[in-house]
Amino acid sequence: MQYHIRPVLDIDASSIIEIFNCYVENTFAAFPDKEVGLEFYNTLKNLASGYPFYVSESESREVVGFALLRPYHRAATCQRSAEITYFLEPSHTGRGIGAMFLERLLNDASHKGIDNILACISSLNERSIDFHHKHGFVECGRFRRVGAKCGRDFDMVWMQKLL
Repeated sequence: MQYHIRPVLDIDASSIIEIFNCYVENTFAAFPDKEVGLEFYNTLKNLASGYPFYVSESESREVVGFALLRPYHRAATCQRSAEITYFLEPSHTGRGIGAMFLERLLNDASHKGIDNILACISSLNERSIDFHHKHGFVECGRFRRVGAKCGRDFDMVWMQKLL
């Protein structure tokens, strides 16, 4: 199956929320413990303002994932750093979409003068940690037991890739 990455549009809001809520309900990949609504899309859109925010579409034009960069910190002295986020519809994982998103976002980051990409990942999300290791990220920090979900404690693992 072929996938196409394009800039996010407001008509994608419900698809983005639906994809994210799959992870809220069933995994430790998303930090909320309750489903999110339209305000979540608006929050993402505001966080990514001035930064790339994409969706991936299948051949049938179904939105199957989203990805974005956002500032790591508001201070102008930290503009060289950005945080990355991506989520894929679970039935479309393992098909190279995450790598496509990553390549596109890293390219965009370079063009914006960003040379430091950070990812914040639940320690219980081993697939994401493995994905980031595979793509050249290294663990640069860990906040122990800062979260709990479904009766399980988790660490916040920070991973970093210098461009």
